[in-house]
Amino acid sequence: MKPKKVLYILVACEESQAVAKAFRKLGHMAFSCDTEPCSGGHPEFHIQKDIREVLFNADGTPRKHEWDLIIAFPPCTHLAVSGNAHRAKKQADGREAKAIEFFMMFANFPCDHIAIENPVGIMSTEWRKPEQIIQPWQFGHPESKKTCIWLKGLPRLVHTKVLDLPANGHWANQTSDGQNKVMVGGKWIAYNDPRTASLRSKTYQGIADAMASQWSEFLRVVDELKI
Repeated sequence: MKPKKVLYILVACEESQAVAKAFRKLGHMAFSCDTEPCSGGHPEFHIQKDIREVLFNADGTPRKHEWDLIIAFPPCTHLAVSGNAHRAKKQADGREAKAIEFFMMFANFPCDHIAIENPVGIMSTEWRKPEQIIQPWQFGHPESKKTCIWLKGLPRLVHTKVLDLPANGHWANQTSDGQNKVMVGGKWIAYNDPRTASLRSKTYQGIADAMASQWSEFLRVVDELKI
């Protein structure tokens, strides 16, 4: 029997290390990368630098590292529909164009297997619709956070634990008008709290585990089918 392949995985723009740790638990060489220090407790497999320095040479050509899989979480501040009220200003000063360019850097990178995650936003029209839109409640978390995933050479995630909507018609992290909030120290903080953006960017454990188990198994089968 062919020995199980150890995958080399780059998780871009991830300081929480949720996804990188999930792959590490399965024995793979996963590395998180972000300009910020990691909050996941494992600096030994965190690359603290601009992801462009990891992917490209000084002359702009792609580095020849054999990444089996790249999972990217590009910043959504200037891409998400939640910021549409300020879109005209972002278009005028170039922030939107730079955000799109950064997003598309991952989409166009020469790697056979790529996943890009972002909230519902302008990339569905500026580029193309995502292969999949997922929710935390489809992976065991009683919360709402509609998330788009664009895929290259990867299957859609299979829901692992679909929960029923509470009787009051709102998930635990939603206000009565449908706005999302996050929990800090056992207390919910409002969607417009300054801490919300950073906390909302973290990947739910159920989703991270699904990515690690399902995509690593898919890549294992792909490897075994190679002649």
